Amino acid sequence: MDLFDVLITDHALSQLESYIDYIQYVLLDDQAADAVAIDAAETPDRLRNLAGVLSPCKNEYLKSLGYHPMRFKNHRYVMLYRIEGNTAIVEAIYHQTQDYESNLLDEVWNS
Repeated sequence: MDLFDVLITDHALSQLESYIDYIQYVLLDDQAADAVAIDAAETPDRLRNLAGVLSPCKNEYLKSLGYHPMRFKNHRYVMLYRIEGNTAIVEAIYHQTQDYESNLLDEVWNS
């Protein structure tokens, strides 16, 4: 199994920061915010090993662009990535209750 480099885009980092800020400053749960941050920091390490074997997105257009979801281990968030060469590029991070494929599709079409 090949190991991949993982690149997290500024957009994905901004999304993650928004989720953590919401948990910390709106829900007022520092412990939960820290737990999500730790899980988010560990997920790229898992992605290094799994990027080449995870199933693609269900949406045919996203699949044709090479997008795959990678779920966080302990929380209900998902990283959406694509592979270029030996690099897994995380383009977006969403909560699993969101229609994350449709949201990414909107972002791809509007960029």
